Amino acid sequence: MSNAEIFSIAGRQIGSDCKPYIIAELSGNHNQSIDRALALVDAAADAGADAIKLQTYTAETMTLNSTMPGFVIDNPESLWHGRSLYDLYEEAHTPWEWHQALFERAKEKGITIFSSPFDKTSVDFLETLNVPCYKVASFECIDIPLIRYIASKGKPMIVSTGMATLAEIDDAVRAMREEGCEHFVLLKCTSTYPAKAYNSNIATIPHMKGLFHCEVGLSDHTLGSGAAVAAVALGACVIEKHFTLSRADGGVDSAFSMEPDELKRLVQDTETAHQAMGAIQYGPLTDEQGSVQFRRSLYLSQDVKKGDVLTPDNVRAIRPGFGLPPKEIDKVLGCAVTSDLPAGTPLSWSLLK
Repeated sequence: MSNAEIFSIAGRQIGSDCKPYIIAELSGNHNQSIDRALALVDAAADAGADAIKLQTYTAETMTLNSTMPGFVIDNPESLWHGRSLYDLYEEAHTPWEWHQALFERAKEKGITIFSSPFDKTSVDFLETLNVPCYKVASFECIDIPLIRYIASKGKPMIVSTGMATLAEIDDAVRAMREEGCEHFVLLKCTSTYPAKAYNSNIATIPHMKGLFHCEVGLSDHTLGSGAAVAAVALGACVIEKHFTLSRADGGVDSAFSMEPDELKRLVQDTETAHQAMGAIQYGPLTDEQGSVQFRRSLYLSQDVKKGDVLTPDNVRAIRPGFGLPPKEIDKVLGCAVTSDLPAGTPLSWSLLK
């Protein structure tokens, strides 16, 4: 890892030299059904995701049960226009009594499970479940006391930075490091739902990586996998996407969530993008050696007798590639051959005077 200590989450190494770590965000897509939540764990594992992530909060820990100004979403373009924050969080939250069953199902399916806590009580609760790491949501990136408390638990952290200024990100990074946490990943994020590709600004990823000397990923709210694949090409080592069984089933986050087949393709396409990055390389690879013969080279295109002079009429640059390189044509023309030669003979300096 560049300028950062190598670490792992539940035995899976995280970093630029590893295939991307894919997180399926369950969020509120359980639609208030534990059976659906368990099915989402199964589907994420079957799609090849590395982890499934919960959100651990209650409406009471998130906000007030109020309809005063600011407590009702008034943006007409929001998916949740007209909803009070309390009612929205009441619908979206994952009941704490479900967590144990979800953690056990994830273990059975061989997929890592962790969560985003939103206050100290949720951190304390998740500690009883022995979570392998913590995710900090974009909206909590400025909650420095919460970040310090999470960092003090000695677990790896993944922090979304949607809306955060450089100064705010710096505050979060300093807080983690001051609490002894060096095992963290920052996620570039655009906190709109869904996000538009042109607002993703993933060119920030290598800049953020160099500035904060840590690994960087993408929390992606765009539709499809294009932004995620491009992010991997820019060095993203973690990709987080919201996940649902079917957008047609509805749910608070379903409109910008991936379905199982799409998640499976995301896993495959981001791994391909990572493999394709490779290293700086020139000249034929070992696997290309068999193709070198199909380059053009200089050949006799007519029968010639000993002493005949080579001209454009009896020499051509053609495939295969066993003769002299085409760049030698001006040196070859005007030379005499040293013996009788048939058409189709690859030219070499030994055949010429």
